[in-house]
Amino acid sequence: MRSLRWRPVSVMMVAAFVVAGCGGGGGDSSASSEISGRGPITFATGKDVTGAVTQAVETWNGSHPDQRVRLIELPADGDQQRQQMVQNAQTESGAFTVLDLDNVWNAEFAANRWVVELPKKEFDFSPFLKSAMKTARYRGRLFSVPAYSDGGLLYYRKDLLNKVDAQPPTTREQMREICAKVLKLPAAEGMSCYAGQHAKYEGLTVNFAEAVHGAGGQIVDDQGQPTVDSPEALRGLETMVEGFRSGTIPRAAIAYKEQPNKRAFIGGELVFSRNWPFMWSQANADDGSSKVAGKFAVAPLPGITGKGVSSLGGHNLAISSFAENKATALDFIKFYTSKEQQRKRLVKGSLAPTRSALYDDPELQRKYPYLDTLKKSIQSAEPRPRVVNYGDVTLAIQDEVYAAISGDKKPDKALNALQRRLEKLIEQK
Repeated sequence: MRSLRWRPVSVMMVAAFVVAGCGGGGGDSSASSEISGRGPITFATGKDVTGAVTQAVETWNGSHPDQRVRLIELPADGDQQRQQMVQNAQTESGAFTVLDLDNVWNAEFAANRWVVELPKKEFDFSPFLKSAMKTARYRGRLFSVPAYSDGGLLYYRKDLLNKVDAQPPTTREQMREICAKVLKLPAAEGMSCYAGQHAKYEGLTVNFAEAVHGAGGQIVDDQGQPTVDSPEALRGLETMVEGFRSGTIPRAAIAYKEQPNKRAFIGGELVFSRNWPFMWSQANADDGSSKVAGKFAVAPLPGITGKGVSSLGGHNLAISSFAENKATALDFIKFYTSKEQQRKRLVKGSLAPTRSALYDDPELQRKYPYLDTLKKSIQSAEPRPRVVNYGDVTLAIQDEVYAAISGDKKPDKALNALQRRLEKLIEQK
């Protein structure tokens, strides 16, 4: 057993809202001492819908027969992934070695000492996107390495917008006006205007944050204090509610996660779709599975009062504190986050790199013309609240926002309730 064990923050709750990246530094010596042991390891990640993760693991295993990686595919749903990883950590199980964490979980897992501190000297982070690197640190110490970044994109039917002589919208109101014209076209019969991710899960937190930021508001301020009782946050939520009320967003979309949203867009059911870059390759598939191949393009997300703001997405790799063969795990993380492997995952599954140079590669730009838009989306993205009790925070957001968009609560009542819930989370000791 380790001589020093940190009690989980969920028990201590001395400061429930500790923002990741603040605080002092810390040397590499203690981190290096925790990284030892070589042999087989496991890699716990979400469902590999593109095959890109499996391809990387097979490449590693081909050259490391004595340090093989076994891929453990968790559910596609992010909330369920987090739940399984938390349960694994709370029981101090060594079943998971390398953890594929949503970057907003970094603070929670680091504060609870469920993942080990990584030695900074083992990495050169100068080629990485600065926005991605901010998500890897907790109190100035490195606990994960960005493997994928992500920014939201507005996918749109370029062929249909051309028919009404329209450019991609920069505001939600412009989007509605364009849809009013497009949906009158015979080619758009049976289509709906727009959908994002509105099911009661992490994607709803992401879409709500984008609505609030796009209206000039915040969920929490720079000191971690909740600010969802503001006029800006109310306008953001009211825009989401009005989308369902008016039919701009189809009623079926209240159950959409990323994959149902993708299926609706590539099936020709939507004029506009908010999704991540992974959808590009599948929407452009030339095997007959996509009805929109060659007919769509991407643009920055539209805002409500002006320019849209994406939530910062992405995943980081960390090493479980309870696993064996951590030295092998560290080497696998270096391999997996290398420029070569990130390039392969971009080509294979449209997975956004965390290395800046790949966005500027002329060959990749020709093949993926959305890269410049995606890079700008990531660089200007706003993070979700980086707090050590993120699970409680996101559940509160999902509860109240879903109640509003489903018609069970008025938007102002939902935000008042959310403000009180977040304040209680802050005050917990």
